Amino acid sequence: MIEAAGLVKKFGRRRALDGLDLSVTAGEVHGFLGPNGAGKSTTLRVLLGLLHPDAGTARVLGRDPWRDAVAVHADLAYVPGDVSLWPNLSGGEMIDLLAALRGGADPALRRRLLADFELDPRQLGRAYSKGNRQKVVLVAALARPAALYLFDEPTSGLDPLMESVFRREVERVRDDGATVLLSSHILSEVEQLCDRVTIVRAGVTVETGALSDLRHLRRSTFRVGTSAGEAEIAALPGVHGLHREAGQLVFDADDDALDAVLATLGRSGASGLTVSPPSLEELFLRHYGTAPALQEVR
Repeated sequence: MIEAAGLVKKFGRRRALDGLDLSVTAGEVHGFLGPNGAGKSTTLRVLLGLLHPDAGTARVLGRDPWRDAVAVHADLAYVPGDVSLWPNLSGGEMIDLLAALRGGADPALRRRLLADFELDPRQLGRAYSKGNRQKVVLVAALARPAALYLFDEPTSGLDPLMESVFRREVERVRDDGATVLLSSHILSEVEQLCDRVTIVRAGVTVETGALSDLRHLRRSTFRVGTSAGEAEIAALPGVHGLHREAGQLVFDADDDALDAVLATLGRSGASGLTVSPPSLEELFLRHYGTAPALQEVR
């Protein structure tokens, strides 16, 4: 569905893309993960035919997105993360206009999406909050089936309830046979939805593979006050990066190490415990260091 190889895009002296590779197969939800400024949005603009790469190749739905943009967009739905709307059109008018570019919305699906996203289509664009502007383009993209959906930070501005509605819709279109490329800097969002991920940094692909293979993405971060010694915890298989911070032990633990970690903490006693997924920033600092290097997990 998407095949990009060696993409380079320069803006003046800055290289937004520096040889990026991306492959998305039919029927999968593929996470496109990286910190802000990693080159995710630039890549999507190349795939949409909005930017021409300085080097490399891109194929979307088997076509060149720059030369065959009209044919590509006929079966592609796109949601940006930063939405601007026509101020004097209503939400419903904008949904119908955007959906008409791909052949028109399915009326029953449009009604259900408006209800599920709790969007009033009668309001004018200038009256919508950021979250409601996001809902307009989500409904427009989802109200007509597509073969490929490109989402660029699609939950920006949505509250947790609406985020869950979006996740259900992604699962629905995947079950209907569509392919989804989900660009995000939120690790937990990608983990909940995606079959495979590609991680990018500084315009370069640093890793790609199934989430089950990328074990370092599935670690939990522990912060615990305990009488257990550092050496006792550090010796447990699957424990990483143990150090002491503000009087607490802080470390990462693989999923299959949780039983042993909790049993050890239970025996030694814990005065306080916080467990959380690592932030994307922590992941990049701890796992990728300062020099991106291409690695593929098979």
